[in-house]
Amino acid sequence: MSRTLIKDALLAAAPMEAILLQGWVRTRRDAKAFSFIELNDGSCLKGIQVIADASLPDYVHIAKANTGASLEVRGKLVASKGSGQKWEVVAEKFTVVGEADATYPLQKKGHTLEFLREIAHLRPRSNLFGAVFRVRSRLAYAIHQFFQAKGFCYVHTPIITASDCEGAGELFRVSTLDPLHPPKTEQGAIDYTQDFFGKQAYLTVSGQLEAEIFATALSNVYTFGPTFRAENSNTSRHASEFWMIEPEIAFCDLQGNMDLAEEFVKYLIRDAKEHCAGDLEFFSKFVDKDLLVRLDFVLERPFQRCSYTEAIDILGRSGKTWEHPVAWGDNLQSEHERFLAEEHFKCPVTVYNYPRTLKPFYMRVNEDGRTVTAMDLLVPGIGEIIGGSQREERLDVLRENMRAHHLSEKDYWWYTDLRRYGTVPHSGFGLGFERMLMFVTGVANIRDVIPFARTPGTVEF
Repeated sequence: MSRTLIKDALLAAAPMEAILLQGWVRTRRDAKAFSFIELNDGSCLKGIQVIADASLPDYVHIAKANTGASLEVRGKLVASKGSGQKWEVVAEKFTVVGEADATYPLQKKGHTLEFLREIAHLRPRSNLFGAVFRVRSRLAYAIHQFFQAKGFCYVHTPIITASDCEGAGELFRVSTLDPLHPPKTEQGAIDYTQDFFGKQAYLTVSGQLEAEIFATALSNVYTFGPTFRAENSNTSRHASEFWMIEPEIAFCDLQGNMDLAEEFVKYLIRDAKEHCAGDLEFFSKFVDKDLLVRLDFVLERPFQRCSYTEAIDILGRSGKTWEHPVAWGDNLQSEHERFLAEEHFKCPVTVYNYPRTLKPFYMRVNEDGRTVTAMDLLVPGIGEIIGGSQREERLDVLRENMRAHHLSEKDYWWYTDLRRYGTVPHSGFGLGFERMLMFVTGVANIRDVIPFARTPGTVEF
C-alpha cells in the first residue's frame, strides 16, 4: 500500500477502507480503552487524529509514541465524531519508527522565535515554520511559472565572481591560499596570482552583470539564486546569505521595468493566496492580524509612483522628526521608506530617478545629468523589496561612470563589449526573496523565513 499524505487524507471525498500514514506525533492523549494521537507529516498545517484502541496488539508500544516520535499507521479513514475535523483514522496497526524522549524541545507549549532559531534543525516541525517553508516552496515555484509563461529564459549565473556588481565592497573572499603563510609579492602584498583563480575572487552579491550578457543574446532572462553580502548588519531585514530573483529585459526602459515589477509582486501574492490559504490564515491569526487585509489591499490597487525628488519633498513637509534627517542627495533610510508606503501613500510605492551619486556605475544617466533611472519598490511593513534600473547602454557614458566610481575598464572589458557590439536599451531589477516572504507571511525577521540564517557571528547548522 502506498503512503497517503495527510493533506490528501483531509481532503478525501469519501471514507477509505485502507490507508497508510507516516508522520510525527504532535500530541497523544490516553483514555482507559484507547488513545488519541495527532499525527502531522508536514504536508499541511493541520494534523489528523488517529484513534488507537487498547485491544490492538501494538498497543503495548503506545507509551513510546511520545511527542516528536515518528509513526507509521495503517487503518481506516472514517468520518470524525469530534468537532472541527471532517476525517479521522481508526488504527489497525501502528509502528513507532523512531522514538523521542521527554527531552524533545518542541513540546506542546509556546516557544519564542529566538529559542526556535537555536534549534533550526527541529523548528520546521513547528506550526509556524512548517507554514513558512511551505509558502517559501510554493513561491519559488510561482517565480518560475511567472517568468516561464512570459517567455523568459532561466540563467544560472556564477556564485564565484571576480566583480563587485554593487561597488560597495561588502564581499566574502574565496581563496585557497594559506591564511597563515600566504605567498607575497616583492612589495610585500599578498600574491593573488598564486591563488586558485589567479586573481582575487568573491562570493557574488548579484547575478545582474552576467544576466545582462544573456539579455543581449536571448532578450528576456531571469536568475534565481543565492547572493552574499559581508555587511556587518544585525537588523531584522538583513542577512549575509539570501536569495535574489533578477530579471533582465532587452529593449526595455524604466517604465516597462516598473510595470513588470508591479505585475510580478501582485502575481506572487495572488498565487500564495490561492495555493497557501490555510497557512496564510494561520499567519493572520497568530503572526499579523492585518495580513490578509493588507495583501488584498495591495492586489486591488495600482501601485503609486513618485520621483526621488518628490519623495524628499513629501518627507520634508511631513512634520515628522526623523532619526536620520534627509535632504536631496541622501539615501532614503528604512524609516523614510516605510513612511512613504505606510503613512503617506498607504500602499506600495515605486520611487524612481535617484541622485546619480547614490547609485552604482551601471545605471543609465538621465538627461539632467544629476539623476539615474533607478527605481525602488517600497511596501508597507518592510520598506524596500525591489531595486532596479534601466542600464547604461551608451559606451561613452558607461566609461565616464566607471571612472567616477574608480573602476578599471580592464576588469570589466567584457561588460563594455556589450555596449560595443549591438548595444540595446535594457532594464532589470532584483527582488529579495526573503523580503517578499516576510511581506506575504507577516513574519517580521528575515532569520525566520530562510531555513538556516547566515548573519554576523552565526553559521550554525
